[in-house]
Order: sequence, then C-alpha cells, then structure tokens
Amino acid sequence: MKVGSFVCSCADTCDIDLEAAREGIEGVDVAASSRLLCEDGLPAMEQVIDEYDLDQLIVTCPERRVQRKLERVAEAQGVHPDAVSFVDQREGAGWVHDEAGATAKTARMVNARQAGLESESRTQTLTSEAGDSVAVVADPDTAAALADDADVTLIADGHEFVDAAADLDDVTIERGRVVDVDGRFGKFEVRLESRVTEDCISCMKCVHEGPDGAVTRYPVDIDPGAPDGAWTAVCPTDAIEMDGTRRTLEFDQIVYPAASRETRGGRIGFYTAPIDAATISAVRKHLGGIEKPAHLDLEMDVCAAGDSSQPGCNECVEACPHDAVERARIDEVEFHEEACQNCGACTSACPTGATRLREPSNERIAREVEALLRPTDEEGGWLLNRSDSDVDAPIVAFVCSEEADDALAEYGRLAAAGKADVEYPPILPVRINCTDTVGEAHAIHALACGADGVAIVGCGGDCLHSGPDPKAELVDRLNRASSDLELGERFEFFAPDPDEPGTFVEAISTFAVELQPSPIPAGEHEATGGISAEPSSASSRTQFGGADRENPPFDSHGWTLESVRAILEHVDPDREVIRGLKDFGRMEVGDGCTLTPTCSNLCPTDAIRRDEETATLEFNHEQCVNCGTCEEGCVEDVITMRDGLDRSLLPENRPDADDPAWIAVHDGEMRECNRCGKAFTSEGSAQKIQSEVGDAVAGLVPSAQGSVFEYCGDCRAQLLYDRGNG
Repeated sequence: MKVGSFVCSCADTCDIDLEAAREGIEGVDVAASSRLLCEDGLPAMEQVIDEYDLDQLIVTCPERRVQRKLERVAEAQGVHPDAVSFVDQREGAGWVHDEAGATAKTARMVNARQAGLESESRTQTLTSEAGDSVAVVADPDTAAALADDADVTLIADGHEFVDAAADLDDVTIERGRVVDVDGRFGKFEVRLESRVTEDCISCMKCVHEGPDGAVTRYPVDIDPGAPDGAWTAVCPTDAIEMDGTRRTLEFDQIVYPAASRETRGGRIGFYTAPIDAATISAVRKHLGGIEKPAHLDLEMDVCAAGDSSQPGCNECVEACPHDAVERARIDEVEFHEEACQNCGACTSACPTGATRLREPSNERIAREVEALLRPTDEEGGWLLNRSDSDVDAPIVAFVCSEEADDALAEYGRLAAAGKADVEYPPILPVRINCTDTVGEAHAIHALACGADGVAIVGCGGDCLHSGPDPKAELVDRLNRASSDLELGERFEFFAPDPDEPGTFVEAISTFAVELQPSPIPAGEHEATGGISAEPSSASSRTQFGGADRENPPFDSHGWTLESVRAILEHVDPDREVIRGLKDFGRMEVGDGCTLTPTCSNLCPTDAIRRDEETATLEFNHEQCVNCGTCEEGCVEDVITMRDGLDRSLLPENRPDADDPAWIAVHDGEMRECNRCGKAFTSEGSAQKIQSEVGDAVAGLVPSAQGSVFEYCGDCRAQLLYDRGNG
C-alpha cells in the first residue's frame, strides 16, 4: 500500500503553513500541498499519484462537491474512489484556530487518519428476513399509499374512517385502540383493546341506539368513556363487551405517527411522525427483509451475562438505547443486530469484549489517539510541544459524527463568513459514531498517551440515541479516577449548539486554560489492548498476569488496566484504590463461606478459584470484570463485590507472593476422613449439611466412629455396605 497526502489551504482562506504541515505528516510515501488543490493543483496531484504509484490518498478537503471531483481525478489515475479519505482542515482547523495551532492540528489529523486506516475493519453485511405485513395506526392516507406493495392493516385507534378520502379497498381495517407495541422488525406485536368483539357483523344497531358520538361506524367500536346501559343489549351477536376485550396482532413493520420517541426507541421498521415520502420509501425498502452493514463483532464465549440460571453482567442491555439487546434468559443476553444503530453504547459498556464495534474499532480509535499525540521527530518535534505555543494544552476530543460534528463545522463557516468571532484551542478530534461509543477505556487510554485533557463532544440534551446528558455519569466517574491517580479532573462533556458558538468557545477555552500539564510524556505509550503486556517504558519491566485470558484485544477491562499501568509509571498516587472504574471489582467474603464451588464455577473470567489442600478461596483482581455473578450466585450470601481498581492486589505490587495474581479472600479448614485420613470437603460445608439432615441419618451406621459426615464418600459407602452384610 502506497499512501500519499495532499494538504490544501483552500485558496489561502485557511490559516495554515503548508510547508510546516507537510513536514509534520508521517507514515506516508509522499506529502504534497497546494493553495487550491481542486483547481490549480490538479495537474500536480495527478503527477504525484502517477510518479509514486499511489493507491491510497489522504486529502484535506471538507467540501462534498469538491470531494467528488477529487475522487474522479483519483479514479482516472487508477485509484479507487473508496481509497480516497478526506480530513477537515478548514471548518475544524484553519477557520477557527491561529496559524500555529491550525497547522499542527492539520498535520496531526492526517497522521491520525493514516493510523486509523491501517486498523480499518473490512465491511460485512447483515441480512434479516421479514414478510410484507405492515400495521398503520390511524393514518388512512399512508395505509392507502402502501397498499399496492404491502399487506396493510389500518388500526383505527378510535378513529372513524367512513368518510375517509383515501382508497382503502385493499386495506384491512381493524378496530381497537393501541395498548402496547412489543417486539422488533419482522416480529412486532401490537396489543389492541376494544369494546366490540370480532363477532360484530356491523349491523349498526349499537350505532343507532348508543350515545351520540360514542360509537364509530367504520370500524364499529365503542369509546372507552361511553356509559353502560340498556342500549348495549341491542347487539344480535352479543359482540359488545363493555369491560373491554384485548387481542394481539403480529406485523413485520409498523407506522404509528402518534407514538412517542420512547415507545419507538431505535427499532428498525417502527416509524413515527412526521410521516412523509421518505417514510413510505423506507417501509417499501424493508418489505421482505433488510440488508445492512454489520456493525458489531460478537464473541459470546467471553460474555459475562451469567451462568447456570444465575444473572451476571447486564451492561449491554442497560446501555442500548435501541432495544437491540435483550436478556433472552436469566443467564444469557441476545443481540438483534438488525436493530443495531451503530451508536456503540453496548460496546463501550461491555467489560469483556463480547461485543465490539466494527468501525471505528477500539484499535482504530487507539491508533488515531496515539498518532494525534505523538511528537513528530526524535527531538520531540515542533508539533504539540508543550514548551512552545502551537498547542498549549493537547486535548483529545471524541466528537460525535452527527449533530456535534455539524455544529463545529457551522462554527467554522460563521467565522469564515465574518458572522461570528469564533476561535478556540486546537482540540485534537477523533470522529466517532456517537458519544455512546466512548467508555472508560478510551478516555483513560488518551491520558496514558499524554493528553492534558479529554473532551467528549456530543449532542447534549437532544442526543439522537441516548437523550439528555448522555455522558454525565461517565464524566463524573472518569474525573474521580483521574483525581485518584493524582492527575486532577481532566474530563468534560460539551454539547455545541450551532446557534450559540460563543457558549462553546468560552466553555472549551476555560477547560483548556484550567488544565495542568500532564506529567505523562506524549508519544511513549502504544496500546496492545490487553492486560498481559509489559509496561511501555524500559523501566519496571514486570511481566503481568492474564496469560490464559481469552478475551479479544481492546476489551474495556484489559485495555483500561493496561492504560492505568502506563499512567502509574509516571505518577505515584496516595490512594491504593482507584475509584470510578466500573470494570474492576474487589471481593469480600464473610465468615459463613463453606467453600462450595458455586462462585468459582460461575465466574466467567476465572477470577475465583478454590484450593482444596489449604481450604482457601482465592481471588484474582486482575481478571475480575465486576460482573456480580458470584455475588448473585453465592448460596451462603456471603460475597460482597465493591467497585474500584485496587493497586495493592495487582501482581506487580505483590512480588513476594508465591502466586502474585491470586490473593486469599477466605481461609477455611478441610475435614479429614475418620477412616482413610483423606481431606474430602470443607469443614463449613460438612457442618452445614450435618445441621440440615443430620437428624435424619443419625444412627444409620452404629459401628461408625462418630457421625457418617466424618467419612469421605468412598468410606461412607463401605460402611453402609459392611452394615448390610453384617
């Protein structure tokens, strides 16, 4: 793969030093520049592509019309249009930063894009079959518009259609008011309630005799507020049921204009107001099934959702705003990938890597962050040098690709047009699908790479996925963790409003000014995404545990732990327990433990084990993802799990222990057989069983020396055999 980058100053409207930007670009075969690439620079661009035989281009250009033009030029030179990637050097840099900051940021964004492309996932397609049945609630015009293509049922929901202008000849009309909508694409269930049963023959007697306006004619139904009376006895088929009757109908898709956003959620095939031509087109497109990109990589073997009818981790179910994940059974979660909206909420919440976003993957995000913060040469470079003024406080900004990205672009346009005074610190952007993509692993990794601060830039009170204040809880936890690491508060959430640039400028500028320089040098840390890697610097080369861990790289737990270890090479916090990190648990076991194997058998990450020789229960803090399965499943109810990463329990801090990764959380005693002397169970288990059934078996073997509970299974069987043959 031969890669070339092309930097443009957009007819010198961008305050960028083209030569300096070129010098700051790394990892490409050639870096070129032009003041107007899309016009005067095209011949030179064609020559460079041909001379260096390029097959991948990174071009600074945010304008879609011009992007298409450049793609055509590249294609004419033998470069596939999909191999042309674009970076915004204009609205997001040259129009809103000073020259030094815009130049540094542009070069860094090109480097980050190159690093990200090297970790780009291959596209996969997901297919979900469905039928052609469509429910339309109280909208005869939409029902008629779909009737030629779909099997349409118009649900009255209390409305009267006798005078409807729409042609409903090919539409099935159903009486009843919608009570609930359950299910998902291809399997929607609509529950209806009406006061007229399916025995109705539409004779109109109830319409004639009933209270004015209380009974509809087409379809015949009775308003829930209608008074009971003698008029209800006129029905010749006894179809009137004033207490109401309910039924459930099944559909592949549903158009429900009056449904709330909360009712709809993010379910594919569920449409709410406004209903327009695009809605009709979408319904038709999904008739028979859907084909869409697969957004997730699933590895359910490492899922910590539970086991043996005991519930465990529920993070993905609670995080998903689109009902694409459900707890199908008490100990198992199920993903409905056709409903996935690519927000990344489940993937950032999952501690084990059982669900991972395909694009951008965690590895791609890691590589982009590392490239954004890495110095440009052996001397430390002029870009992002804290001793210079190019970027005074390197801030990694995870920017939502939907409304937040649009708002920042609008700020740039307002500044260029002279409509607003917009200039803010050159934050270093990582474009993500949604701020839900960001979890503690992404944020802590940015600190490990040397960022002074981390800005999560999203949609705020009108998030398309998670609603108001989507990351408030995450930011609070992260600031608690960074404070415990002696770094102070370094995280903030921003929701840029396109109509109020001044508010954002003031907020991000204040955030940057208040940040203290990080003690962690930029450019030294490169993540492996696992807990078993060695520290990134030459000092303290302690081999960590986790060699048998089966989790995929860049799972939240492993990646976060790796980043914390990298940070601890440069800080010495007073606290042993780092709070705020949800994917780490500390086990406490009460005196009632009987050393039954329940917890060790249930643990999905093998973080608990029993040592029968020493009668101890041991815990591996490094492996624990705080799923809670052991606490739920403990038959004695003596396990308590507490959040937080305890540095004292990590193997590198226990060098004198025989097995540094494991610590005893309960010391018991084994019972030895009275006959053969073999240790066969814990003293606690034996005493518990004896207390429950001892009276029932008392005197069963009179010749035994003591209770039958003082013999192992083999010797107990021999005693019973001897008694029977004595």
